[in-house]
Amino acid sequence: MQHSSATANSRAICRDCSHRFTPNRDRCPKCGSPRLLSHPELDQLSIAHIDCDAFYASIEKRDNPDLVDKPVIVGGGRRGVVATCCYIARMYGVRSAMPMFKALDACPDAVVIRPRMDVYATVGRQIRTEMEHLTPLVEPLSIDEAFLDLSGTEKLHRATPVEQLVRFVRDVEAKVGVTMSVGLAANKFLAKIASDLDKPRGFSVIGAAEAKTFLEDKPTGIIWGVGKVLQKKLAADGITTVGQLQRKDPTDLAKAYGVMGLRLAKLCQGEDERTVSSERETKSISNETTFSIDISDPQELADILWELSEKVSFRAKVAGFAGHTVTLKLKSHDFKSITRSRHLQDPTQLADRIFRTAHTLLQPEADSKRRYRLIGVGIAQLCSPDLADPEDLVDADAGKRAKAEKAMDALRSKFGQKSVALGRGLTQGRTTKP
Repeated sequence: MQHSSATANSRAICRDCSHRFTPNRDRCPKCGSPRLLSHPELDQLSIAHIDCDAFYASIEKRDNPDLVDKPVIVGGGRRGVVATCCYIARMYGVRSAMPMFKALDACPDAVVIRPRMDVYATVGRQIRTEMEHLTPLVEPLSIDEAFLDLSGTEKLHRATPVEQLVRFVRDVEAKVGVTMSVGLAANKFLAKIASDLDKPRGFSVIGAAEAKTFLEDKPTGIIWGVGKVLQKKLAADGITTVGQLQRKDPTDLAKAYGVMGLRLAKLCQGEDERTVSSERETKSISNETTFSIDISDPQELADILWELSEKVSFRAKVAGFAGHTVTLKLKSHDFKSITRSRHLQDPTQLADRIFRTAHTLLQPEADSKRRYRLIGVGIAQLCSPDLADPEDLVDADAGKRAKAEKAMDALRSKFGQKSVALGRGLTQGRTTKP
């Protein structure tokens, strides 16, 4: 946890000017800033999780200063969903994955902006490059967050990991115009938790010595890998807090929950042996969204499926992949998961083909009677795009649609993601049949 109180074994640091000084102060003796960081293990920790604050919305506000004091929602039209929103909008109850109509009911004065994925990807790569200047051990989790291992970098940068991170965050905010929150800890599990403690513009520390005590009163859902289903199962067994897990015998946890039980036994104690790796192999590319209100309307599900297919296609094109398999994921109102996949004769990275394949899988499951709380789509069995999407001799219009999509990609690359949209994207799928 971030400490502002005095510690005998560590020197505090000012997050605004990087000045180091003896704790027991409310403000930096050099610049007067109250944004101070102090912790007994401050100079011994080297694993960090960095997460950009409301990334898409922050970029929109950066590029349009008139939006700075306004609630901003990035997402689809009224029948779409919220991709992200700024912290002002969150004060009204707006959340990611919320249906747009509900978001606008909660915050009618919000400014809604269609996503500009190419711009966000460019800024994400710029920040990633800056991270790699600190350490080669950068493990990206998404376009706007990553783990960093700063072990052994002190001699190179002539600064401790915490000093490097303070300067990095300040420099990125000044140069790129994006704020971020940092978690510094002894391992990845604790660092990820720490980065969520004080958003936005937060910098929190969880030391190894305090980890067990810090976790004790937290709900089991704070543990990496414990989703709502497992959380309910644990609660049914009388386990609702991490402290209750800490008091369980690891053997008993393994008997009750299998491999996950062994993982729980370690993580509940604040122990995590995973290393930060920059060599993660991409096995699939997917996107999913959870609704705050269950959806049964087949057309509305298809509308959202199209938006997700476009996002998967964009990520595949940026990363240089195509997929041999398209997978549809659904979760019903009672948390039952449904997964359907189809292997393609030729790999694809086109939004049109991803959507049409996934929509074929969706149709038998969407009958206006079953309600769903989640839908997702992805491609797997990734390969080079060199042989992807050859001319379709059966579907005469497929070639025309592919050429149109590639032409749109070229225009978006030059003028921005928002500059042009395919027909279905223009209407969010309301009138165009798949």
